[in-house]
Amino acid sequence: MKEHMNYTLLCDFYELTMGNGYFQTEGYADQICYFDVFFRSVPDGGGFAIAAGLEQVIDYIENLRFTEEDIEFLRGKGCFCQEFLDYLRDFRFTGDIWAVPEGTPIFPREPILTVRAPAIEAQFIETFLLLTLNHQSLIATKTNRIVRAADGRPVSEFGSRRAQGPDAAILGARASYIAGCAGTACTLADEIYGSPAGGTMAHSWVQMFPDEYTAFKTYCQLYPHSATLLVDTYNVLKSGVPNAIRAFQEVLLPQGITSCAIRLDSGDLTYLSRKARRMLDAAGLTECKIVASNSLDEYIIRDLLLQGAKIDSFGVGERLITSKSEPVFGGVYKLAAVEDKAGNIIPKIKISANPAKITTPHFKKVYRLFDNESGKAFADLITLHDERVEEGKPLELFDPDATWKRSVFTNFTAKELLVPVFRAGKRVYNSPPIAEMRAYCAGQIDLLWDEVKRFENPHTYNVSLPLKLRDIQQARLEREGKKSNRHGRRPGTAPGRRPFCAWRKGIIGGCLPTGAAWRWPAAASADGHPSVPPAGPAPVPGNDHGAPTLRLPARTTRSPGRRTPPPGCPG
Repeated sequence: MKEHMNYTLLCDFYELTMGNGYFQTEGYADQICYFDVFFRSVPDGGGFAIAAGLEQVIDYIENLRFTEEDIEFLRGKGCFCQEFLDYLRDFRFTGDIWAVPEGTPIFPREPILTVRAPAIEAQFIETFLLLTLNHQSLIATKTNRIVRAADGRPVSEFGSRRAQGPDAAILGARASYIAGCAGTACTLADEIYGSPAGGTMAHSWVQMFPDEYTAFKTYCQLYPHSATLLVDTYNVLKSGVPNAIRAFQEVLLPQGITSCAIRLDSGDLTYLSRKARRMLDAAGLTECKIVASNSLDEYIIRDLLLQGAKIDSFGVGERLITSKSEPVFGGVYKLAAVEDKAGNIIPKIKISANPAKITTPHFKKVYRLFDNESGKAFADLITLHDERVEEGKPLELFDPDATWKRSVFTNFTAKELLVPVFRAGKRVYNSPPIAEMRAYCAGQIDLLWDEVKRFENPHTYNVSLPLKLRDIQQARLEREGKKSNRHGRRPGTAPGRRPFCAWRKGIIGGCLPTGAAWRWPAAASADGHPSVPPAGPAPVPGNDHGAPTLRLPARTTRSPGRRTPPPGCPG
């Protein structure tokens, strides 16, 4: 953008109060932390999402400054010490950031951006990172569903007037172009980001003139090479299409111009488009295109085409720019590790009453695995930051929802997804032009199996943890569980509340009855299946409280001669 808006105080207030607290607590202001951005579920029950918004994150980090006005405002709140306010005057981001490039298909539970920075810095940027990545990833994901439903027909974003504010309109148009839209109606998005702007006309243009034909003729005279006429102001088949045909024949054809279009914006689009197509062809206007709009989404577009609608392109507004069917992406920002004074990484985990909110600890990286025969992506693997996936050697993956389902792969290529963006506060990554992002996105989606791209009940793409990282996660669960027990409570339970059902995606097994005690043994049953506690509070050997034991799945020995399933279907 030509001018950078000061977004520094676009943060949750607790980022500042926590920063002030870290600053006044010895050893915490400079504590190096690792935070992950990830999301828990794909909007609309889809098979994948699309990452977008990184360029705006980069711009924010590079321009993060507290002005004197900001500092005076904070002083007026009366809860910040003077030393902390002085610190903010020279505040700069000095950490490291890794992220997936914009346009990359992404999946639940895997880091799409990782921050390594001092605690105050890492904590402070949370709000802007989430609002930016959540919004643009949401719109990009919705857009791509709509674009895929159009089956190769161009889709234009028409939603500015229904967006939730100016930034949502502009950045939503940007995200939609990355995800596959041919262009946008938002002129400012074109000026700032290069998302091509275009349009047709409004009903008011037709109404302004003494009659429909004069309105169409005038428009064709003014814009002969981009004449798209809106034909539903009065009556599509009785006046709109006939008047459009007359204007095309009298103004464009004498100039040798055969490229033109009509737009339908109401009524039964299947019926009207088929009738209009016959009328245009009968008049010799076989190259005239039919554009459709009117509260469209991926399901309506799919049904229109299945019904034989003669539509060449679509304009989609409110249901795209707001992701009306599911308007929240749900990305989160969670602490994964800290460093001690010697530089050793100490993993951190969050245990929750909601099993889906239990986090994966440690500093991590993400590999995408591609089958060498088909070229398709068949799984993502979240590893420790210093682990390497060796191509050509057997790699065992397990189904995260059913850990006993395991498969071994050998003929694959592994690609790291997270790329360095900032090192020591300095940008080391340059965002490519938006047209390159768009092409990259289309290419990456082509590498997914069709089963993953279904709208309903898509195949669940495998996001797996290696045994080493799973063991670390299990150890942290055991440690935090024991700490919680010492305080007379089970992790994730409030006093007087029943404990949660804790079989979380193959991480925690069992369900505690009321009054049971929490325990985290490392072993699993002999066959590798997670041990499920008994139905009642019968004593279990080694449990001092006489309560059932929770057991976590551990590694198993593969059965001889087990066949490897095809790529895309581990287990």
